[in-house]
Amino acid sequence: MAKHHSIGTRIVSRIVLYCACITAASAVWAATPEAGSPAPAFRLQDQAGAWHELAEYRGKWLVLYFYPKDDTPGCTTQACEFRDNIFAFNKLGAVILGISVDDVASHKQFAEEHSLPFTLLADSTKETAKSYGVLRSALGLMEIASRETFIIDPQGRIAKHYAPVDPKGHSLTVLADLKVLQAK
Repeated sequence: MAKHHSIGTRIVSRIVLYCACITAASAVWAATPEAGSPAPAFRLQDQAGAWHELAEYRGKWLVLYFYPKDDTPGCTTQACEFRDNIFAFNKLGAVILGISVDDVASHKQFAEEHSLPFTLLADSTKETAKSYGVLRSALGLMEIASRETFIIDPQGRIAKHYAPVDPKGHSLTVLADLKVLQAK
């Protein structure tokens, strides 16, 4: 009987440990910054290989949008809508940055193919996606950034978070909300 009790105790201990690990991992992966909190810092390369840091954008409104994969239908729709509204964002003094876990070469090809007039940042280490709580597993095969957007105010705080995002019409929604946020 003592032998069965010992095996049972070990199994329960392992289950408790496994659950604790899953809970801890979920907390790390799911921690999305809330409105009003400081935006997580980043240092990433753009489609031309130049480095960008969040601190460079202090004093400006920033639209930081995460997307799953270059040159896929939804991501292309979303990027092209931001492209088509770039003059309206510029008029508001807002900068648009797109981020995915694709590499610099993939971003370069995507930006050139669709004439994207804004910066795409390569988060190939996935650290930025993790820090914004947007890293997800795609069919258990690979990790991608989920389609989420953050408006960051000139002081570097999260002003608005969009999740989930429908790529069709999202740019106009962000533009309208940006006008409201700037009027406050």
